Amino acid sequence: QVQLVESGGGLVQPGGSLRLSCAASTSIFSIDAAKWYRQAPGKEREWVAGISTGSMTNYADSVKGRFTISRDNAKITVYLQMNNLKPEDTAVYYCNADISQTRYIGTRNNWGQGTQVTVSS
Repeated sequence: QVQLVESGGGLVQPGGSLRLSCAASTSIFSIDAAKWYRQAPGKEREWVAGISTGSMTNYADSVKGRFTISRDNAKITVYLQMNNLKPEDTAVYYCNADISQTRYIGTRNNWGQGTQVTVSS
């Protein structure tokens, strides 16, 4: 019932920046743990970054120091700030998150539909 929607993808030159957003399509109580994945053409899906319910973060070695995952204060939206982008970052980026729809019901895991990021001159 609840769907995550990614936005913010597009075409950017090497060295540029983009900020991806991941938000629920309907009203929810909170987004708890969340992850970003990406899949380049002809390659397997790759984990990129994660944020825990307690806001601890972790990153794949390929993006460490360049990407930052975050969640807003209301825990409604998850972001992926991407700096110093490289051509190898080109992929469809997907948001995955555990969502609490109400205060009293446990979380359910959801995926977004993906947003295209292309890094090219």
